[in-house]
Amino acid sequence: MTSQQRRNLSMLKVMVPCLLVLLAVSCKKSAKKTPDTGTPPETANGTRAELTKDSIFLYAKQVYFWNDALPTVEAFNPRGFTASGSELTNFNSELFAISQYKINTTTGLPYEYTTTVGKPKYSYIQDRATINPVAYMPGTISAVDLEGNGNDLGIAVTGLYRDATNTTYDLYVRFVALNSPAWNAGIRRGQILSKLNGVAYGANFSAEVNAINSALAQTTLPLTRKVNGVETNLTLTKAVYKSSPIFASRVIDTLGKKIGYIAYARFSSAENSEAALTTVFSGFKTAGVTALIIDLRYNGGGYVSTAQHLTDLIAPGTLTGSTMFSETYNSTMQANNARILANQPQLDDNDKVQYVNGRIRTYADADFSLAKHTYKFAKKGALENITNVAFIVTGNTASASELVINNLKPHMNVKIFGAKSYGKPIGFFPIRIGNYNVYYSMFQTRNSAGEGDYFTGFTPDKTTFDDVTRDFGNSKESSTLAAINYIATNTISSVSASKESATVSASGAQAITIEIPGEFKGAIENRIKQKN
Repeated sequence: MTSQQRRNLSMLKVMVPCLLVLLAVSCKKSAKKTPDTGTPPETANGTRAELTKDSIFLYAKQVYFWNDALPTVEAFNPRGFTASGSELTNFNSELFAISQYKINTTTGLPYEYTTTVGKPKYSYIQDRATINPVAYMPGTISAVDLEGNGNDLGIAVTGLYRDATNTTYDLYVRFVALNSPAWNAGIRRGQILSKLNGVAYGANFSAEVNAINSALAQTTLPLTRKVNGVETNLTLTKAVYKSSPIFASRVIDTLGKKIGYIAYARFSSAENSEAALTTVFSGFKTAGVTALIIDLRYNGGGYVSTAQHLTDLIAPGTLTGSTMFSETYNSTMQANNARILANQPQLDDNDKVQYVNGRIRTYADADFSLAKHTYKFAKKGALENITNVAFIVTGNTASASELVINNLKPHMNVKIFGAKSYGKPIGFFPIRIGNYNVYYSMFQTRNSAGEGDYFTGFTPDKTTFDDVTRDFGNSKESSTLAAINYIATNTISSVSASKESATVSASGAQAITIEIPGEFKGAIENRIKQKN
């Protein structure tokens, strides 16, 4: 069990017996001092589910980034979310309703709008009962958690139509988690899976996608892999494993220029990421690398502190001491008036409750001012003299990944290749309510130039196809090739006379992404800034 998971368990032991009652009493006592928080009628009474619904709204009134748009508790009626027989579904419906009040005037839509009905773009609820000592990402068929723990087959796939008629298709491996059962069986990105459970796929995607997802979620999966036209039968069995966050790294030598390439899967914990990143960047230094390709095409984010570490590995030492980025909380949080956080105890590095002046130290003792949450560059590693940084992104590139790009934009020559990124300049830390972790949108990040409104994502300097027929770092892969050509020539070529786009290959064949249910997209702040 990791340090973070032990901390979560200890927090649960402290909070579960008293949280809801404590919350109700606390909110009732503070209502006169902070009337904008609202207090439900008979707050101290009700079922556990009703009290949880009260809590979800009352926390939002104080900690949600766009709390200024929320109505009164009477108008919102948190206990009215009862349409489903599943309480978790009702809680999610409530959170979705909370997330749709604030409108982005640029788009005319809520900041947390998505095309997925009933799902906020940023905020979410995690059932703590699904957290286990191995991998704590519920509802996923292929995922490694932010501690580097996997408990699955370790494989994700993409369909690619065989020609421009978009009828028959091949099922390609999109990525494989290192050290997973799939990885240990020799399966790699770019290979074709022609059969799952002995059944051939490729005739009709819409009719077959559910069976594909079900197969990939099995504990044991017989499959047929095709490489260079040769088929091999394999059987994968779900297993627990520890995975590196680095898909691949290499040095590319072209036209006398040495380019460091790294494909990075997730901004995992310092224990899982920092040593691995340092090793790669040390190798770049030794090889004389002067330009970088940072491949974040499937990186949905992770810890803000790890994003800061990667930024410091890339940035020149001359920036040390200058502003990198800031985290802006809502005005209630910045003024340290989020009194409801008195119900969230802080734990020390040994997962024990902390005490200050004879009482439990809580998140109400933390300082959420802008001054406390402005972060500076502090050069890491010896890699210097980087002239160009090319990022490869897709719609799966989110949050902490976008933060690194935004951090560097005011200071370095940054170009983006691929498809428009997800658009999440928002971060959070978990609020524990009963048996759930609630991740509200809590702060917005901005770089040293004050830029941070990329809510609809970063538009690439050149749109390129995610060529799943080639492995990470293959110099002929569309996005990688475009980045190499830019660095080699210092120009971005057009794609006139080509059919290529973010979802269509140069031959006109369309890609069909098979989404991973519950795939993480976020920026988690795990550093507590105490009041002076």
